[in-house]
Amino acid sequence: MKKIIFAAFAMVAIAIGSKTYAQTKMVGGAAMYPTKNIVENAVNSKDHTTLVAAVKAAGLVETLESAGPFTVFAPTNEAFNKLPAGTVDNLVKPENKETLTKILTYHVVSGRLSSEDLWAKVKAGNGKAELTTVQGEKLTAMAKGKKLYLVDEKGGESWITIADVNQSNGVIHVVNTVLMPN
Repeated sequence: MKKIIFAAFAMVAIAIGSKTYAQTKMVGGAAMYPTKNIVENAVNSKDHTTLVAAVKAAGLVETLESAGPFTVFAPTNEAFNKLPAGTVDNLVKPENKETLTKILTYHVVSGRLSSEDLWAKVKAGNGKAELTTVQGEKLTAMAKGKKLYLVDEKGGESWITIADVNQSNGVIHVVNTVLMPN
């Protein structure tokens, strides 16, 4: 009986403030529970093993387990595989921690921005919205048809493949390309 009640509870939308956030979502074959933090959920996604390894190598686990809130644009393993051969192996070396940290924190924005918030910012900005990352540089959010895209400082584009994966300390939006700062 307790399992049924918990399962039902987990699938019910969670109200935070005046907004209601979406139900538990599946990412990389695993349920992403809104009661767990970003790291607790990400380690269970088979699509984000490279990101999790990179977060650990950069020493960002404690930060992403903290209260936040954070909006994380989380590249998949496939996104990391688009980088030139050997890039990830090189980035996770201790001597490249500063560069790795710069890239990873470029995927994080302070605060909880749902896809609804991002769409509203894009609409208010006449098709574009500038987001300041934790790393300090800008990402541009824009719409193409019914998809939200992010454009990095170098002009690279990524689109949100899974939106509004709510966490206890923020929200994850899965993206299909690694975003690169200057």
